[in-house]
This record gives sequence, C-alpha cells and structure tokens, in this order.
Amino acid sequence: MPITKLIILDRDGVVNYDSDQFIKSPEEWKPIPGSLEAIARLNQAGFKVVLATNQSGVGRGLFDMAMLNAIHGKMHKALAQVGARIDACFFCPHAADSDCGCRKPKPGMFQEIAVRFNMSLAGVPCIGDSLRDLKAAAEVGGQPILVLTGKGEKTRSEGDLPENTLIFGDLNEAVRHVIQKST
Repeated sequence: MPITKLIILDRDGVVNYDSDQFIKSPEEWKPIPGSLEAIARLNQAGFKVVLATNQSGVGRGLFDMAMLNAIHGKMHKALAQVGARIDACFFCPHAADSDCGCRKPKPGMFQEIAVRFNMSLAGVPCIGDSLRDLKAAAEVGGQPILVLTGKGEKTRSEGDLPENTLIFGDLNEAVRHVIQKST
C-alpha cells in the first residue's frame, strides 16, 4: 500500500448517474444512492479521493468550462452535506476523436495525478464503470476496480477486462473492500 492512501474514481456512472446524452448541467447531475456516503467513509479512513473523468462534452461544445465548474460545484456541495470531499478533480475536456494523451484509456490523466501527489500509482485503487477507466488504471500499475453501475454491467459482459480487475456492485461495495484491505 502506498504511504499516502489514494483512490481514483471515475465520475459518471460511479459517483453519479450517467447519461448517453452527457451530464450537461447541474440539474442533470444526480448522485447514485450511497456513493456520497462511500466517499465520506474513504475520507474518514484517511484516503485522498481524486476524480479522473473524461468530459468530452466540453470539446464537443455541448457545455463550457463554466458549466462543468457549476456541475462540479453541485457535486462538491452534495458531498459536503454528508461530510465528504473530493481532494482533486482531473478531467479531459477533449473530444473523443482528438489525439490527446489525457483521455482515458490513455494514461495521461493518471500520470498527472501521480506527479501532483508525488507518488507511484502502483496498487492504487482505481474505480470505474467502463473499460477505458480500467485500462488507464492498469497502464499505470493501479488496481482496476469495475463497478456495475453506469455502464458497468455492459463492460463486464463485453469482457476483455485487464488482469486482476476486481468487480463490485457499486461504489459502496467497492469502498468497503478498499477500506478493509487498507487496514
């Protein structure tokens, strides 16, 4: 286990409900039941909680940075109401067809997190609902964890998961495992 306890979460489909039409406004951001409380438990257990989320809606012109900030503002407020916090938000604003290094499944966003927290991501739990989340985690030596919320069921049924991927029903179950393993 790393000296600093760190966990990386995807946003849409893990913390909040996902939408094929993108989450484009604070009104569309709705937490998955139990997810905010799970983050509070991570905070209480001494974890730094980091969000790593592809937000190609910005690159596609569906919403702008001010709207993304407003969405995250609602998320932070909802977290605070249950005594939880996210320590850092990393996001890729580029469209899916852009050739950036930060859009998952590429590891750029995760590498940036490693630099920011001055640590290796080897063994760091990385929770997502899509194959691209898991591949980015595996690329940096993180522990890929699939939750079956969001696109998770579809991801599991399509297979081809990175080696050693753990699977849980939702963020709550995954967090229970991560905390138990860290003590």
